[in-house]
Amino acid sequence: MNTTNGKCPFHHGANTASKNTVMEWWPNALYLDILGQHDTKTNPTGKGFNYAEAFKKLDLEALKKDLKTFMTTSQDWWPADWGHYGGLMIRMAWHSAGTYRIADGRGGSNTGNQRFAPLNSWPDNVNLDKARRLLWPIKKKYGNSISWADLFILAGNMAYESMGFKTFGFAGGREDIWEPEKDVYWGSEKEWLAATKNRYASDKDRDTLENPLAAVQMGLIYVNPEGVDGQPNPLRTAKDVRTTFKRMAMNDEETLALTAGGHTVGKAHGNGDASQLGASPEGADISMQGLGWKNPNGKGNAEDTVSSGLEGAWTTTPDKWNHSYFHLLLNYEWESRKSPAGAWQWEPVNIKEEDMPMDAHIPGVRRNPIMTDADMAMKMDPEYRKIAEKFYKDPEYFKEVFARAWFKLTHRDLGPRSRYLGADAPTEDLIWQDPIPSVDYTLSESEVEELKSKILNSGLLATDLINTAWDSARTFRGSDYRGGANGGRIRLAPQKDWVGNEPERLQKVLNKLSAIQSGLAKKVSMADLIVLGGTAAVEKAALDAGIKIKVSFSAGRGDATEEMTDVESFEVLEPIHDGYRNWLKKEFAANPEELLLDRTQLMGLTAPEMTVLIGGMRVLATNYGGTKHGVLTDKEGRLTNDFFVNITDMNNTWQPVNDNLFNIVDRKTGKTKWTATRIDLIFGSNSILRSYAEFYAQDDSKEKFVQDFVNAWVKVMNADRFDLGK
Repeated sequence: MNTTNGKCPFHHGANTASKNTVMEWWPNALYLDILGQHDTKTNPTGKGFNYAEAFKKLDLEALKKDLKTFMTTSQDWWPADWGHYGGLMIRMAWHSAGTYRIADGRGGSNTGNQRFAPLNSWPDNVNLDKARRLLWPIKKKYGNSISWADLFILAGNMAYESMGFKTFGFAGGREDIWEPEKDVYWGSEKEWLAATKNRYASDKDRDTLENPLAAVQMGLIYVNPEGVDGQPNPLRTAKDVRTTFKRMAMNDEETLALTAGGHTVGKAHGNGDASQLGASPEGADISMQGLGWKNPNGKGNAEDTVSSGLEGAWTTTPDKWNHSYFHLLLNYEWESRKSPAGAWQWEPVNIKEEDMPMDAHIPGVRRNPIMTDADMAMKMDPEYRKIAEKFYKDPEYFKEVFARAWFKLTHRDLGPRSRYLGADAPTEDLIWQDPIPSVDYTLSESEVEELKSKILNSGLLATDLINTAWDSARTFRGSDYRGGANGGRIRLAPQKDWVGNEPERLQKVLNKLSAIQSGLAKKVSMADLIVLGGTAAVEKAALDAGIKIKVSFSAGRGDATEEMTDVESFEVLEPIHDGYRNWLKKEFAANPEELLLDRTQLMGLTAPEMTVLIGGMRVLATNYGGTKHGVLTDKEGRLTNDFFVNITDMNNTWQPVNDNLFNIVDRKTGKTKWTATRIDLIFGSNSILRSYAEFYAQDDSKEKFVQDFVNAWVKVMNADRFDLGK
């Protein structure tokens, strides 16, 4: 696995057996739990619950009013700084959204995962357990009509608005999970805040941060506020900031706006001995009831609070939105000092008394403002400095950039605008939402049949039609709802040129489909024609196998244009492996079967669906480049269960050629019957996958196999059809 080129969104070992399971005796066994997470059995809302419908019944204005009232209703058990919970709520929302990374789309605010380990106990999330517990009465009141995931973000928005800042908008639609996520790789370190060298191929080249990670250390959201490995060096920190925010899909201007806007309000907490804090929520005593970091210092809260270890506010009036962040940052000299908790922070030299913020809890006392090493990077890095000065001179421009950047931060993983819920959702199409134009046509059943006939009689091979439809749809990621067949972006750069899409073959198919499209009396999108071509070919392959079945097709996909497509942002969706088409772009440290599980989970498929799709794709001869590995049939192109019949046949032996290639040899004759890859053989060697393979190999499973393959195929083709009300 190459960790320096930004192309390998996977870590070796993440899908092999871990400790504390019955499989710990066999640490190299394939660990399929990633495909069974978030089972409906863990969800207490029940099968009939529809969050979108519940959200529609929400009195959003009443909830917003309650949140604004809550912001200034301080509780004795955890008093609000300056009598306002805004800073704490913004930090909670920021840290909920801030785990998102573009490489695999995982992390982010979309699931409310901050409630569970490991995030609920990260060092960077110290005392956010208090923020969530403070919000509990509001969550209790509104119940299932607002998810925790949505409430986190809305609370952050209302915090800003109650402090005088107008946000860009809010959209609901984030559904809660009910158990820790098993699919997110947060790093290989075994200790919190381990040295950054663990994540970099070269300590000198900060772009070599291990993919898919965005944070520089285990337990941090972005960068270390004290500096790289806890040592102040703003110019070096600037490199970390630039890399990590880029992996959050932010450019330099958005990065600086978020840094400044986030630090305009609230404060850091480090007025005490951090070593005295109790265990994190996940490891705390049962009597703590899910709270962590018990603080024995003084009151244990208020002016004695210890969170990051830094101590102080960034601006003169931290409970109000204003422009003082840039005034203080750019007009004063700053020097590094230690906080009461012993953390490095920057403080101004010879600051005027009127520029000093009041203490958050002790009346009449003024304190020095502070800056983190990342804040100082905004001043010392030449490119960031230019942007900071521009924002300082033009407060309205800064507010506009920050409003949009904050919205992007908190909505980046929510998917396209069609998924947005609520009256406060902006109607503007934003390029990072991957906009797709709506269509104004419907297709009758007879029109669909006529189109299928035209496509099948066009001279295109069935495998070409299936592969093009698959390649178009396989980019879908359930992590951030990006990719998929809708939009037909396989026609556009960069997708049309991706090696995994076999550009020459792809263009041949697109040309034929385009010719069909141009001759139609009714305009039909290329996105629909691509999927319909694969659908027709699968249907014919089943019929050729003696099974008549109708493959469901739902028209309504739009065709995106080049202007709607941010080429750079789509590059992270490029497939570099596809077990379904038996292809690896190059060798990786991770085994092909581990890569298959990672891709399968992102596509939202289960282990049985993965199994049946692999078996069908093999006999349909859809391998990349037309290779025959795993095509275990003499009836190639027909949708039979032959793959499973032959992978479980004990008349064969399996002889390795190299680490990823095997000969399947007839026991009696010694002749090689087929070749196969690790992906193929895993369905015979892994006990769970073999149980599925044996099921589909049974004589009475031929029709069941075809039906299940068709269902899984349709699921992949429609994964990004949020309009279908799945």
